[in-house]
Formats: sequence, C-alpha cells, structure tokens
Amino acid sequence: MSVTRDRRRGGAIGATVFAVAGIAILIGLGVWQLDRKVWKENLIATLDTRLARAPQPLPPRDSWPSLKQDGSEYTRVSFPAEFPAGQEALVYTAGSSFRPDVQGPGYWVFAPARLAGGGIVLVDRGFVPADRKEPASRAQGALPGSVEVVGVMRWPEARGMFTPADDPKNNLWFLRDTQAIAAAKKWDAAAPFYIEQEAPVPPGGWPKPGRLVVDLPDNHLQYAITWFGLALGLAGVYGVWLAGRLRRG
Repeated sequence: MSVTRDRRRGGAIGATVFAVAGIAILIGLGVWQLDRKVWKENLIATLDTRLARAPQPLPPRDSWPSLKQDGSEYTRVSFPAEFPAGQEALVYTAGSSFRPDVQGPGYWVFAPARLAGGGIVLVDRGFVPADRKEPASRAQGALPGSVEVVGVMRWPEARGMFTPADDPKNNLWFLRDTQAIAAAKKWDAAAPFYIEQEAPVPPGGWPKPGRLVVDLPDNHLQYAITWFGLALGLAGVYGVWLAGRLRRG
C-alpha cells in the first residue's frame, strides 16, 4: 500500500509540475503577443507619420555614417542625381506588402544615382515584370541628365536561412542588400541606405516606381487570446483531473 501511495503521490506531483509549467508558458506567450501588438501599432503609427510628410533634402554625405535605421528609415527625401547609362542590378521579388500595385513575380531595378556633391546612392527605381527583365525591352525608361528623385530611405535587408544565393555573374540578386550589390558592381562610396523611388515616372512606365502603403498585418490580439484560451483550457483539464483524483483518494 505504501508503494502504491508513493507512486500516486509522485504521479500527482509530476502532473502538477507539468500543468503549472504549461500554463506559465502559454500565459507567457499570450503576454508576448500583447507586447508585439503594442510594438506593431507603434511601428504602423511611425510609418504612417513618416510616409505622410513632405519630402526633405537628402542627408549630406558626411552625415551618412551616423544615420540610424530606427531614426531614418521610411523618411521621404528629394535630391538631384544622374543615373549612368547601362548600370543596373536586378533583385527578384514575388510581390510587396508595401506596394499593392505590384502583382506577381518580377524584379526591382536598382541603379546607382550619382550626386552632384559626390557619392552614390543606390535607388530602387521600381518594379518590372519578368517579360521586362532585359533593359532593351524598356529602353524608354532611361533617365538622361540630372533628374529630381523623390523617394523613401530604406536599409539593406538581412539574409535569411532560406534566401537563395545571389548570382552576380547574371546580374541577379534575391535580396535588397545594396551593400553587397555595390561591392559586386564596384559602385564605390555608396550610401549605407538606398532609396525606394516614387518619382519621376520614367517614359514608358518601366521601371514602375510608386508610393509605399502601410498594410502590415496586426493579428497579435487574436494570437494572444488563443494562447490565453489554451492556458485556461489546460488549467480546466488539470482542475477536473485533480478533483477526480482527490475524490478517489
């Protein structure tokens, strides 16, 4: 009888530890989702505010090393620049959550914009579909001479575990990593950021620039309710089990 009682006591302790740990983890996940909800709402508000402002002058070249992504990304800017003929890099895209006008796979066309005061800023001139990949198919889109570029400051993307390897020999990239593109293309003195172009729209319409639209999903409250619900369910199951055990005991 003593051995049986000890086994029952050990089983009850193990089940209690499992239930308490599980409930704590589920509640922690719910709280984390609530924190993420606050973070997402603040991010959306920040992006909406910055993208609604009028363009300001591009930061001077000597300030580039001190610019921080959190403080400068998605700032709208305007600056005069020249695009050297025949220089571009193609970055594959399956679509964009910030560009609802971009549908289906295609490429972002990156080009070096030479500033009057020296230095280069890489500009994402816009989207082209797969059948416009070759520059000859959109020759009208060249912008000769100095043009006034309006766009949004962005920072290079981080490479993920499943991001395909770039193919510089075929001028094909799978990540908007402008530092890697500039190094491969020998576009020296490039800024640490790049510009996502809004204007001008080139003759012929390709590449297709456009305004960014904030459309980030915010499902964190739903996720939090799910985690809290699972915690409550686990607590209920444990309570029923414990009550039955106590009755039998």
